[in-house]
Amino acid sequence: MVELTIWAVCATVGAVVLLHKLFRFKKDMYQLISQLEQWLDAIISEKKLEKVNEAEDTLQGKIGEKFHRMSRISQKKREESAREKEEIKELISDVSHQTKTPIANMKIYLDFLKEEPLSDQGKEFLGNLESQTDKLDFLFQNMVKMSRMETGIIRIQREQAPILDTLGNAVAAIVPKAEKKQIELFVRCEEEITIFHDRKWTEEALFNILDNGVKYTDAGGKIKIEVSVLEIYTRISIQDTGKGIALERQAEIFHRFYREPEVHDQEGIGIGLYLARKIIELQNGYIQVRSQVNQGSDFQIYLLNELSQ
Repeated sequence: MVELTIWAVCATVGAVVLLHKLFRFKKDMYQLISQLEQWLDAIISEKKLEKVNEAEDTLQGKIGEKFHRMSRISQKKREESAREKEEIKELISDVSHQTKTPIANMKIYLDFLKEEPLSDQGKEFLGNLESQTDKLDFLFQNMVKMSRMETGIIRIQREQAPILDTLGNAVAAIVPKAEKKQIELFVRCEEEITIFHDRKWTEEALFNILDNGVKYTDAGGKIKIEVSVLEIYTRISIQDTGKGIALERQAEIFHRFYREPEVHDQEGIGIGLYLARKIIELQNGYIQVRSQVNQGSDFQIYLLNELSQ
């Protein structure tokens, strides 16, 4: 009987010790999980992770040391990336500056040559030279924009503003080209529609799509622009009566430097739609196109109604 009592006491003591260890283990795990959350939050928010004070032979100490090393490596990578971006920024600025001056000088000399007596052939050569100079200027400007966009130098600054104002500026810029081809422009947009967007760069994207529409729409055609407010997005539809785009090419037209085989006689270098897509994507929006050959195209831009989305 005494022996059974001793065993019962031992079993009870063992159970108490085990329960105590389980409680301590559970408590330690909660502390470790809480600490892991703090470390992860610090790394995600790119904050400096302080060195762990725990002894290196404990589980928390070992894990903490790994996180501290990962934080140091991440910080070093960010610093290297920032230096590289700054170097690229300086390079792009230098290229932009170095090309502007000679192109501007070329245009000045071309204006001087226009005042000089030239043969018919000389006038023809002068016209070709002026055209090629304009193309070169256009190419460099768009290459610089593209480089700034891809390297993250350009920062999108969204603010709540009437989309009609932004759209109106883009339409006004395209009117001269449209008038030359007698293309009619129709705009349907309510004045009170306001969305969060970068006015300058959204105008650039809209102009690029409008320019594309004018370029590939025959004389006497039409371009209709309609703005509709949906549940989450505001849709800007730009519909033309142009040549249309084959289904298998509709994804490719947004790639940089892509040009359809049959339009190489048209001016352009295949950057406009690429830049438009990048600009809209940087605002958490997207572009889609609906088109059929010889039946025109409908470029639809979707921009978020709310900044928090």
